[in-house]
Amino acid sequence: MIDLRALREDPDRLRASQRARGDDEKVVDTLLELDERRRAALTRFESLRAEQKNAGKSVSRASGPEREAALARAKELAAQVKEAEAATERLGAELDEALAGVSNVVEGAPSGGVDDYVVLEEVGTPTALDFTPRDHLELGERLGAIDMERGAKVSGARFYFLTGVGALLELGLLNLAMQQAVAAGFTPMLPPVLVKPETMAGTGFLGAHAAEVYHLPGDDLYLVGTSEVPMAGYHAGEILDLDTLPRRYVGWSSCFRREAGSYGKDTRGIIRVHQFNKVEMFSYCRPEDAHAEHLRLLAWEKEMLAKIEVPYRVIDTAGGDLGTSAARKFDCEAWIPSQGRYRELTSTSNCTDFQARRLNVRFREPGGRPRHVATLNGTLATTRWLVALLENHQRADGSVVVPEALRPFVGREVLEPVA
Repeated sequence: MIDLRALREDPDRLRASQRARGDDEKVVDTLLELDERRRAALTRFESLRAEQKNAGKSVSRASGPEREAALARAKELAAQVKEAEAATERLGAELDEALAGVSNVVEGAPSGGVDDYVVLEEVGTPTALDFTPRDHLELGERLGAIDMERGAKVSGARFYFLTGVGALLELGLLNLAMQQAVAAGFTPMLPPVLVKPETMAGTGFLGAHAAEVYHLPGDDLYLVGTSEVPMAGYHAGEILDLDTLPRRYVGWSSCFRREAGSYGKDTRGIIRVHQFNKVEMFSYCRPEDAHAEHLRLLAWEKEMLAKIEVPYRVIDTAGGDLGTSAARKFDCEAWIPSQGRYRELTSTSNCTDFQARRLNVRFREPGGRPRHVATLNGTLATTRWLVALLENHQRADGSVVVPEALRPFVGREVLEPVA
């Protein structure tokens, strides 16, 4: 949720953000009008309530005809106070609803849509093979690592089994990511994957992206699409100790996405699926430290990508391609030889104090005044990484070289075809 005080002081900042996202900037005027009406209603309510208290004192002091008049006035004021309170609550609810539909204010991201990103860095050279590259699914099937056919038989389209070395590779990736994060000072977590509506809404996933979320109506719980959600809700309603900020957590969880609207996209293999595993970093910090923390999360992602030895690039995502909560997002995209292009493997988002306002997570300044923290997230490893790993390390005979960092987990240097 955006900061109303900041909106009053600088409405043009939100207007510019709405333009960068491709959203309607008229919402700014709507918010300002609602805010003004709510504050006017609140002033009227408080004035009438003060007058009502004074009238009550007059009743106790009066007698005879004066008392009758004072009682009549007190009764009239009671009705007016009740009406003014209802009006204040109604306008407050309208303002809250309008605020809930506004995305976070963009900070430094390029304007435009999905294709208007800016390439910040290219690491490594796109893999050049002297043979026609197999895609990750063909490699995975030959290695006995991926079984899409039985996944569809058991659960439907966009489900799969990771078997044999496929399971070992994913477990190795996730364990390697957890080891790196713990060594960097993160607190490891195995969070719940079902959350309450207020937690899902608090992180910004029930607005424009609600169609992506699985809902269990019988329990009114949501399956998470990232462990960012339960980790954001972990400190909801709390005031964090100033001396221990930033708080950094790393969560390992299964994730679930409906992939609504993706019909016909990436139907082959495990690039776009309904269930996958992920290791996610999450940080609470002071708002003034958020940009530096964002760069640190990106550096940890790059450190992990270096361990699987794949070429990749870092992009600054355009405003129109940002999620509801993100003020800025950096994606790391790995080279995929069979497609001859880069595809997203990981991203890190600076959500400033947007989620913290919704979830009421604060810290105390040196003077004791509470302020909302900033929240940030970043992916450190996920199932999709197997796509880049298999394709970039393939050999002409269909075998795949295991990156050195993963060999202790997989127990071999080369994966050989089994069929």
